[in-house]
This record gives sequence, C-alpha cells and structure tokens, in this order.
Amino acid sequence: MSFTDKAKNKMEQMTGAAKERIGDMTDNESMRAEGATQQSEARVKQAGQSAKETGKNARDAFR
Repeated sequence: MSFTDKAKNKMEQMTGAAKERIGDMTDNESMRAEGATQQSEARVKQAGQSAKETGKNARDAFR
C-alpha cells in the first residue's frame, strides 16, 4: 500500500468521523449515518490494501 493510498484512506476516515460528530451535535441523523458509513468504507479499503500487501510480501519471501 503506497503512502498516498494510506493518506487518502486516513483522510476519508477522519472526514467520516467529523461528519458523524457534526451529525450528533446538530441532531442530524442522516449526516451521522453518512459519517459512520464513510468511516466504515475507509476501514474496509485499508484492510483490503493491507491484505494485498501482506500477500505480496509472503509471495516475495518465497522467491
């Protein structure tokens, strides 16, 4: 996973957290849910990229 991918995922996760907090403070359920979803999507992307990187490292170890 490149540094750029990691940074993009982290920014997406932080944006989602901010939306969720703003939704909580303004009692806007739609924004809160959107923020939670955005955070989850960023975590899934990060986990997928980490798994891909782990597989590549394992493959390279056997070469």
